[in-house]
Formats: sequence, C-alpha cells, structure tokens
Amino acid sequence: MATLEQSPGEAKLPIDRKDLIQKFAALAGLVLLIVAFSLTSSAFLTMSNGVTIALQTSTIAYIGLGATCVIITSGIDLSVGSVLALAGVVAALAVQVGVPVPFAMLIGILAGGACGAVNGLIITRMKLPPFIATLGMMMVARGLALQITGARPVSGLGESFGALGNGSLWRVITEGDNGFPKVIFPGIPYPVILMIVLAVIVAVVLRKTTFGRHLYAIGSNEEAARLSGVKVNKVKIGAYVLSGLLAGLCGCVLMSRLVTGQPNEGIAYELDAIAAAVIGGTSLAGGVGSISGTIIGAFIIGILRNGLNMNGVSSFIQMIIIGLVIISTVWIDQLRNRK
Repeated sequence: MATLEQSPGEAKLPIDRKDLIQKFAALAGLVLLIVAFSLTSSAFLTMSNGVTIALQTSTIAYIGLGATCVIITSGIDLSVGSVLALAGVVAALAVQVGVPVPFAMLIGILAGGACGAVNGLIITRMKLPPFIATLGMMMVARGLALQITGARPVSGLGESFGALGNGSLWRVITEGDNGFPKVIFPGIPYPVILMIVLAVIVAVVLRKTTFGRHLYAIGSNEEAARLSGVKVNKVKIGAYVLSGLLAGLCGCVLMSRLVTGQPNEGIAYELDAIAAAVIGGTSLAGGVGSISGTIIGAFIIGILRNGLNMNGVSSFIQMIIIGLVIISTVWIDQLRNRK
C-alpha cells in the first residue's frame, strides 16, 4: 500500500504470508481432487476429458480474472453473468445484420466494457455500494438481453461464428479404418489459449504497472491511497471496466461455442467468478489477491463439477456441494481477516 512518504507509482505490493498459505492450500486441494476423481473414474484422466475440463474452466477464469481485480479494491461485481449474456447476444445480432465476425465480437466486448463503466460511475459518482450498483446492473443487462432478442435464441450465425469457441490449435485428425475421421490429438482449444494469454496479461498488469499497484493500495486503505495521490475514482472505474470487458469476452466465447446467441446464458456465473477468486486467496476485505490463485480456484470448480458429473452425482447435489465450498472459503477468508 502506498504511504504518505511514497509516490503512488512506488507503492509496494502487500506480501501476505497467509495469502501464500491460502494459495498453496488451494493447490493442494486441486491435487487431492484430481487424485480422488482419477481413482473413482477411469475416464477422468483421459485426454478428451482433460480438454473438456480446460474448456469448462476457461469461462470461469475469464470472469474470475475481472472479479479478482474488483475484489482487490474491496468491491464486488454481481453483474458479470448478465453482462456476458448481453455482450454475447449483441455480437450475435451484429453478425445477423452483416457485420464481420471479428468486428461483431469486438462490439460485444465493448458492450460489456460499457456496462462495467456504468457500474464504476454509479459506485464512484453516486456513491452507491458496489453490491447494490452491480445488482441493479445484473437486472438491467439481463433485461436488455431478453428485450433485444425477444427472449429467443439468435441463430443462423454461420460456421465462422463458432470458430473461436470450437477451434483448436495443433489438432491432428486421420482417417480411421472405417473411413470416418479419427482424432489422434484433440489440440489445444482456442478458449484455453486465450485463458492463458489473458491470465499472463492481467497478472503483469497487477504486479508490474502503476494501475495494478493502485488497486492493491485502494483495497488496503482507500483513504491513505487518496492522500498519497492515487486517483481512487478513476482506478475503481478502470477495475469495473476491465471486469466488464472480460465478461463481454466470456459472452462472445460462450456464444461462439454454442453458435447461437442465448439471452439466458450466464445465470449464476458471478458466483463462480467470486468463488474462484476467493478459493485462490483473494480476500473479500480487499488488498490481497493474485491471478495464479484465481486460476487454481477456477480449476478447482471446473474439476469438481466434471468429477461429480462423471460419478453420476445429480445436478441438485452438485449445487449443494458448490454452495458449501463457497460458504467454507468465505468463512475461512473471514477468519483470516479477523486474525
């Protein structure tokens, strides 16, 4: 956190031993889940299932990265699930009217960023609590997504729209004995590559840039950061814009995988994003968090869901288990803050 004797650009990042312990505890939990599910299902450690897990985790990771930046400032963003749906259908509608797919997706991502900017402005200018501001945006964005689509899926988008969500790098396919294609190596899905690239970029932003240091300073002590010269409102708005952009990207990737624009997509995704961040060591009190921890948290959620599915656990029981995991991690975070 920046002090009165330091310039904001020289603010030191917090080195929290408990944060490191939480991160390594999450990593240990991830390893235990892998071992447990590999023992209960012979198909768990297969190549195809690994690709499935990575794809499922990537969507959690996109919005989890944004959630991490927001939570570090001691904020919260409950709107990302609805924002990703709005961004996805905006991109799909743009393709329907003839906009090239890359530009249509850019429009969708910018729509998500606009929602994030509105969140930031409401929080900083109207002084509303982040919980209330983003809860309102959650309703507004979902309503807009349903209104502009007539509550119906946007279809007829063409194969090019599905290239980002369904394509893979280095996929190897040969002709089988029966004449049908045989997959030798499924390749690395584009969404997974994008997840890795984004994680590296956001980690560098948090750890190596003035903006990232200011996020930590605000979360640690907002008033001290303000007195140190940090432009608190601008930094907060930047955090919510980043969260909105990543939610918009997530929406475009999800709709690309489905090759349709689904206005009901993304329900409760904000809980996954927050859970991934907190499981990975990001403190809801602000000032503590890392991208590597969030990625670990996202994989814990993805592997937990995948393993439970493979073992025939009903979706209702899965909801209970995921809910208990969220409660437990937040409780542990609260205990850590009290100490």
